Amino acid sequence: METDRVNELIKILKMKKHPEGGYYVEIYKSRMEVKADGKSRKAVSAIYFLLPKGEVSKPHRIAWDEIWHVYEGELELVWADEQVHRERLGKVREGVKAFACVPAGAWQAAKPLSDYALVGCTVSPGFEWNDFEIAEGEILKELLRRFPEFEEFSSQGM
Repeated sequence: METDRVNELIKILKMKKHPEGGYYVEIYKSRMEVKADGKSRKAVSAIYFLLPKGEVSKPHRIAWDEIWHVYEGELELVWADEQVHRERLGKVREGVKAFACVPAGAWQAAKPLSDYALVGCTVSPGFEWNDFEIAEGEILKELLRRFPEFEEFSSQGM
């Protein structure tokens, strides 16, 4: 049963709930630092991110490029800069890629297309929580007005 695998992954990887949905654990933060926006930051960071069936990664954005790479399962990743982009991520085959890069500042969301999806998310410069924003309230309303494709990923669409 896939629920057993989800529970196993949460336990083995020592994952915790993520504010955008799903579960995560930070697995890497470089010792090297770089200058970005006039501040010293870690050069790169990485997490495991787990989305069980029935959960979504709510619309959110971060200040830096984020690379999504799939380890198990399959998911749909949607992001918007000036237009909406959709990628199916999973085992490589026609129409399915193993990774995708969401550009800095783009709104993004995801949902599993299988019983669960275990992915890695790599951010450079390294992720910090003050770089993270979930679309809520008026910001969510404006996002949905501009990009109605995000409705299925918002609490309004659930």
